[in-house]
Amino acid sequence: MVDFFSGLGYECPEYCNPFDIYVDLTSVDTRCSVREAATSSRMHEITSAYQSSEIYQSMLGKKERACQRQDKPSIPFKSKESPSGVSKLGVLVRRTMRNLSRDRMGVLMRLSQNLIYGLFVAFFVMRLDEDVTKGAVQDRIGIIYQSMGASPYTGMLNAVALFPALRAISDQESKDGLYSKWQMFLAYIVHILPFSIISVFIFTSFLYWTVGMNPEPNRFLCFSAVIMVPHLIGEFLTLALLGVVQDPTMVNSGMALLNIAGILVGSGFLRSTQHMPLVFQWLSYLTFQKYGCELLIVTEFHNLNFTCSDTSLRPGACVINHGDQVIDQGYPGALSRYTLDFLLLYAFLPALVLLGIITFKIRDRIVRR
Repeated sequence: MVDFFSGLGYECPEYCNPFDIYVDLTSVDTRCSVREAATSSRMHEITSAYQSSEIYQSMLGKKERACQRQDKPSIPFKSKESPSGVSKLGVLVRRTMRNLSRDRMGVLMRLSQNLIYGLFVAFFVMRLDEDVTKGAVQDRIGIIYQSMGASPYTGMLNAVALFPALRAISDQESKDGLYSKWQMFLAYIVHILPFSIISVFIFTSFLYWTVGMNPEPNRFLCFSAVIMVPHLIGEFLTLALLGVVQDPTMVNSGMALLNIAGILVGSGFLRSTQHMPLVFQWLSYLTFQKYGCELLIVTEFHNLNFTCSDTSLRPGACVINHGDQVIDQGYPGALSRYTLDFLLLYAFLPALVLLGIITFKIRDRIVRR
């Protein structure tokens, strides 16, 4: 190709891609009538020169000899069937991982943002005490509240920062029929899972042992498993909303309000669930915060003994001397619902993935129209 065009006087400049240069040469510029006439004339000259060239005659000879062969080889890429959904998903996952991994600062922030927040909390609390009069109960509830309340925000920020650019690409490529939008949604989810797991585990490992929460290893693993879910829910729900809402700022605001409403209604920290109006009690079952907070309260306070000092300064301060009292007063029956709460909490994840697939199918139809 380079020799052919060079022979016509169209040299390829050094360090330039020949395809880019010669595609421009053989394209018609329609921005104005003068340029359209000039480029069309040039294209016809190049076409005529090719049809009278040795390259063209050689190609015709090879084509004729190939047609006369009795045992014609099959064309491996000639297929009217589209690749399977699994194949498309695999390509999208590899491409998403490759593209996002090139943003080293983004990868570093994704892994460290939860840790940075953990540093603030740990610096503020410093070290948990066993003495009730020194905030043993209040400080533990505060850490649980902050862990449950902040985790969805970090997931939301990741989705709002990274996914809209991928969504714009999928809008164009799905319009060309390469794949469906929900496949890009699933590819992004598969990509973020290892980052989310590592990020949350770094956060819980630092915060849990630094402030001195219940030292049993099994409880630490349960704490980490619970905190993982709000982080993923924040990102999954944001992705689902981005399927039907174009403006990321609106999604950001909506997610913030939903998270605040969920923590108020479901956590039981602002007001005990059994003392709320009946309508809010029913709504609390729709929030992941209800199940997560119950799990964390039981994980931290079950079988935990407290001490008490300075009773003369604060009368009635030593009413609580055992962690199970905190569970019974604020979350009656939570100990017996421990396994069920775990199942219900993790059920939010596949439900949100399904919701996201539905919203992106809706988006697919809207964009095509």
